[in-house]
Amino acid sequence: MKTVAKRFFFKGRVQGVGFRFHTQSIAASFPVQGFVQNLPDGRVEMHAEGEGEVLAALLQAIQDRFTGYIQSYEVQDVTTLQLTGFEIRR
Repeated sequence: MKTVAKRFFFKGRVQGVGFRFHTQSIAASFPVQGFVQNLPDGRVEMHAEGEGEVLAALLQAIQDRFTGYIQSYEVQDVTTLQLTGFEIRR
């Protein structure tokens, strides 16, 4: 399967609720690389690289964990950065 990269922007009550920590923890159970970080406008950005189906499953797991916190999200196809691991960026 082909590795793809996607950038997710989550909007809602996603800062100050452990979103980055739990997203990193969830990502650890998937074969993905990337990062998650808070944005100054109150959103959280996640860059994830892996197989398309795996990224869809990762997104679903995050949505399941943060039901009631995520108001909306946007997804963009982006170029892979050849990252290793999945980290919280500050």
